[in-house]
Amino acid sequence: MENFQFHIYSPYRVCPLGAHVDHQHGLVTGFAIDKGVDLWFNINDDGHVHLESRTFEGIVDFDIDKPSQVKERHWGDYARGAKYALRKRFELNKGITGIIQGSLPIGGLSSSAAVLIAYVMAFAKANGITLKPFEVVQIASEAEREYIGLNNGLLDQACIALGKKDGLLFLDCDSNDWRIIRRHPDMPDFEIGIFFSGLTRSLVNSDYNLRVFECKTAAWNMLAYTDQPLKAFDKTFLRDIPKATFDKTKIAMPKRFARRAEHFYSEYRRVRQGVTAWETGNLKLFGKLSFDSCESSIHNYECGSPELIAIYEIMRQLPGIYGGRFSGAGFKGACVALVNPDYKDTIEKTITEKYLDKFPEYETTFKVFWVKPDNGARFIP
Repeated sequence: MENFQFHIYSPYRVCPLGAHVDHQHGLVTGFAIDKGVDLWFNINDDGHVHLESRTFEGIVDFDIDKPSQVKERHWGDYARGAKYALRKRFELNKGITGIIQGSLPIGGLSSSAAVLIAYVMAFAKANGITLKPFEVVQIASEAEREYIGLNNGLLDQACIALGKKDGLLFLDCDSNDWRIIRRHPDMPDFEIGIFFSGLTRSLVNSDYNLRVFECKTAAWNMLAYTDQPLKAFDKTFLRDIPKATFDKTKIAMPKRFARRAEHFYSEYRRVRQGVTAWETGNLKLFGKLSFDSCESSIHNYECGSPELIAIYEIMRQLPGIYGGRFSGAGFKGACVALVNPDYKDTIEKTITEKYLDKFPEYETTFKVFWVKPDNGARFIP
């Protein structure tokens, strides 16, 4: 946009493998994609922040050097959250005037993490703060947990800030070690299909936080059954408990907690297998593991609306789809699939017809998009 000096592009993300485990310090994979959020801005020396959105109603005004006030449950909370997390570490005295715009409907692609990363980068730029990409990840994640109130791990922010168009991000959410695994030269070409159910969602109001607590309760159960000392609830993670302990204790704990833990341990194994498949160019196996991940999300993690489950079940039957699963927390939102580009048109037509046959009420809101992996959040010259 012509009147603004700076432009940040912050992509949305998809996670083909490693669902619902980042908050338990599991292993995850992901891509940044070539659709996302654009933030155009100028720097204000007086410390004022003024934001407008082309996606949402209303304007946002606050001062960067004052403590964050209570949440307003409005899109401006994400900018205030970025300010909150940055102010814990740095002195902020310059604001911005900007316009933000998203390129896809909200739901399942971590648009909230994308806008948070854009704001963290913009406020840092305005105040002469240099951040490494992983610091941006940690600050944006802290803003979402402590200010917005979503108990997430680092998956979304890591894909968005660290993604590379020719590789898969592999992140260990326990050690925070990460690497980009380049595409194998023998790997067939693929695109990513995004199938929006037509339902939009808010994670803070979904069962997302409840599932996090159920996972921690499963971990507490295992420690208690084996007479091990308990840690504080917020320091308790399934990753710290060997699978052998789970195998020994699962029969004793309430079934819902056993199912949550079963998802964690089986997903850990799937990600390990998936990384090997990716490294050797075996997209067929990688895709199958992604389907299996979704199956476990439905039966063990127990998320997924009837709409998302319907899309997933149609996807499983179609030639040309290597694999796929729910995206986001899988309570509403979208399904994503890795697709052979030669089959795109048939896949789009079949999924649209079969889905709307079952859910005609989403005729105007169901959407299909085709995207490719892209590089992570960046300033556009």
